[in-house]
Amino acid sequence: MMHRKQTGFTLIEVMIVVVILGILASIVVPRIMGRPDEARATRTMQDIRAIGAALDLYRLDNFNYPTTDQGLEALVKKPANLPQGARWKQGGYLDAVPVDAWGKPYVYLRPGVHGEYDLYSFGADGLEGGDGANTDLGNWTVR
Repeated sequence: MMHRKQTGFTLIEVMIVVVILGILASIVVPRIMGRPDEARATRTMQDIRAIGAALDLYRLDNFNYPTTDQGLEALVKKPANLPQGARWKQGGYLDAVPVDAWGKPYVYLRPGVHGEYDLYSFGADGLEGGDGANTDLGNWTVR
């Protein structure tokens, strides 16, 4: 009867691999975990661009951007008192009124301080001004 030689990893080899993985994790994880604020800011800037495109389509169909009172809701539900000849798009310009990456509503003003309209997020803290993750992000900064 022939015996086959068993092959496999020794305990030392497994321990070496575990130590190497631990060292790599200690280097890589902090770099990845420190970036969620950057990802949220990027998503918010992309949202602002997409909402801006929807606002531009709204203006083409209805001759003006929504008023501050109508707000971004005008992109989802047909507002009252549209001008004569307006062609509000059936189904709306957005599926829902969006919120920023921190779960807060976007601020929309028409007329805006920076242009025909201002669309912005106050960032992570939800307060005007700030640095880093608390920086205000607006359509005038992302174009």
